[in-house]
Amino acid sequence: MSTPLNVVALSGGTSRPSRTLALTEAILAELGQHLHIRPHLIELGDIARPLGAALWRSELPDTVEQQLQHIEQADLLVVTTPVYRGSFPGHFKHLFDLIGQDALVDTPVLLAATGGSERHALVLDHQLRPLFSFLQALTLPIGVYASQAELQDYRVSSDALAARIGLAAERAVPLFAPHHQLRKSA
Repeated sequence: MSTPLNVVALSGGTSRPSRTLALTEAILAELGQHLHIRPHLIELGDIARPLGAALWRSELPDTVEQQLQHIEQADLLVVTTPVYRGSFPGHFKHLFDLIGQDALVDTPVLLAATGGSERHALVLDHQLRPLFSFLQALTLPIGVYASQAELQDYRVSSDALAARIGLAAERAVPLFAPHHQLRKSA
């Protein structure tokens, strides 16, 4: 079997249970249905306090530094954030402020977000795409937004959301070499 695709997923929520984490896990599971992947999940809540205490990357503890290195070495990033006051949270942005300036050049990024209602869906295009464009990453054309109503009991509860997740994963597949694709049996 070929080497699996190194997929690093960042769940940008800081609480547990978390709709943001539920969406991140659903996206990873769907990608795993289409591609031979080695997933690595980073929960921002697990590293938020030491991350927030560091003004410079050199001040990070080794555990947080290792997570930043995972992000920088990803073949594919899945980045999911909750929406707070119309944008991503400050700790989420601070994490990407500490990523190497050129570390994500040409790295494919699947963008996703969760929010209280559909009104926040434009966060994908108005907040996340500009951030990753600045980092010269390749944002995938299909992002996934999930409202609170679509994630009941911290699980995907909407057929429309499941379809959006499926479409985002399917559209990611052609970007990777054929040896990463799973063979479907007939």
